[in-house]
Amino acid sequence: MTVFDELAETDGDDEFQAWLSKVIDAKQKIVEFVASQMQGNHKPVGEFDRYLKGSFNLSLVVRFSDGGPKALIRFPKPGHTATTFQDEKVRNEVHFLQFLSEKTTIPIPKVVNWGMTEDSPQHIGPFIIIKYVDGVSLANILQQPTENEQDEVILKTDVDDTNLEYIYEQLADYMLQLSKLDFSTIGAISKSQSSNEWTASERPLTYNMNELKTVVSDYPTGGFPTAPFSSAKAYLDSLADEHLVHLRTQRNLANSREDAKRRIIARHRFKQLVSSYCLDDAGPFKPYCDDLQPSNMLADPDTLRITAVLDFEFANAMPAQFAYDPPWWLLLLGPDMWLEHHSMEEFMDRYLPRMEQFLRVLEKVETRKNSEEQQSNTLLSVRMRDSWASGRFWFDYGIRKSFDVDAVYWAALHKDGENMLDEETREDMEQLVDMKMKQLKAYDAECKIRFS
Repeated sequence: MTVFDELAETDGDDEFQAWLSKVIDAKQKIVEFVASQMQGNHKPVGEFDRYLKGSFNLSLVVRFSDGGPKALIRFPKPGHTATTFQDEKVRNEVHFLQFLSEKTTIPIPKVVNWGMTEDSPQHIGPFIIIKYVDGVSLANILQQPTENEQDEVILKTDVDDTNLEYIYEQLADYMLQLSKLDFSTIGAISKSQSSNEWTASERPLTYNMNELKTVVSDYPTGGFPTAPFSSAKAYLDSLADEHLVHLRTQRNLANSREDAKRRIIARHRFKQLVSSYCLDDAGPFKPYCDDLQPSNMLADPDTLRITAVLDFEFANAMPAQFAYDPPWWLLLLGPDMWLEHHSMEEFMDRYLPRMEQFLRVLEKVETRKNSEEQQSNTLLSVRMRDSWASGRFWFDYGIRKSFDVDAVYWAALHKDGENMLDEETREDMEQLVDMKMKQLKAYDAECKIRFS
């Protein structure tokens, strides 16, 4: 994984801490606001229960004097969620949750109310209020015990297969449901007021866009999408262009001339590979959440029944091939982290048996569903096997992640002896490497002044 821009990270952390002080000062007002939004004629008195902090959001849990179910209000964290994206992110997630509630049986929290910054107490920020759901993080149930919070979260080596297959069965069902829903464009979804149909009518706001904006100083966001896409290839080209802009923008992206050359090759090759790996260019496109993983799910620790699936903040209608990939999270720790801290061999040794186990469970779910619905479309399990065999799994994973694209290319997609770059890029290579080394020198000098 590529290192972040420490200067941008520090600025983001400072922005968050300043905002957090405002939240703490307004805590009672926020609690009263949540209580006022609860349904029913009788409005209970709210009491602060606790904070919950995620990567991009801060939540306050509120309990009530009448002993009724708790509620949770969630705000995007300024500095960790780009300010320009906050309202858009909240609106997109609420629409996606409403869509899931209407079209699937995926267990999601009930939205009580939501609003933009101007609707929030003391203009703290855009918010979602949901009914609090009991449960334990599914990742905590499945992970190898750790000594501290800094240790890697990895699937237990001695996980009970029967329990794991019960969990897989639930998740396979969710993924199967999503794979059967179609959109004609790629982007954020909402319900049309005129037709009452769900459409992808806005640009796709992604996790990668937020990362580039918050942890890369002066990333030029004018190149981000401004409208939905009607072509998978056009969208994949757009993602590949984000990687190339990132290459030129982040000053500490490469730590040596050789590192710079490898990143230049990897990112240009990803752009070239779009045509080879693009699937179903004209659609239909599928609802997709890159963060649909056990760490964002709650489960009953006794029965292992999943009680809630959370965090659809960067979910969109996406190229169908993303929905056709085997789950990347089967080991809990993502492939990018395995490539950084372990090796491809270790990842494959651990991942392949779990992938086969998941696909066998998916096939059972498909058999049951097809018997009920009498459908004859190509099975999702078949598509997932094709994704893995063709290498599309790795292309799809890397194309979504500007900070992991280089490691994915060299570990999984590079072929020895291939003609890697076009003539123009080869001619510009040394000039671009020189630029990266000048940027690194200036960055290191600024860090020395800033952090000394």
